[in-house]
Amino acid sequence: MAGIVHFEIPADDQGRATEFYKAAFDWTINPMPEMDYNVVLTTPTDETTGMPKDPGAINGGLFAREGELKTPIITVDVEDIDASLARIESLGGAVVKPKDAIPGMGYYAYFKDPEGNVLGLWQTADAREGGVSPESAANDIGA
Repeated sequence: MAGIVHFEIPADDQGRATEFYKAAFDWTINPMPEMDYNVVLTTPTDETTGMPKDPGAINGGLFAREGELKTPIITVDVEDIDASLARIESLGGAVVKPKDAIPGMGYYAYFKDPEGNVLGLWQTADAREGGVSPESAANDIGA
């Protein structure tokens, strides 16, 4: 069973959104300027792995609202994004953004389900590629 591992919130003004979520929920938000993205930590993480300490807890991100990515997105962990996208298309879904790499971490993609909802997919890079979780990478940049 594929689990939910990440959430994303689009924003017209990432600075305003960052300040809002920090003040409203005491979230830690770390910018990744090279990706025009902000890593959102909502729960304590293990210092070694970067993964949330509480079972079922997830962290997320803030990014610029654009194109089809206009509403909050939940991200599902999969073993093979290419196979998952093919299966999604065969079931009536559509690819919004094909597989793309986050070096040293893994791969992501976005799809639209038959109801018009946009969701994300995540595939962690394997050990041969030096793969780490999104939370671990956030930890490395000062979370």
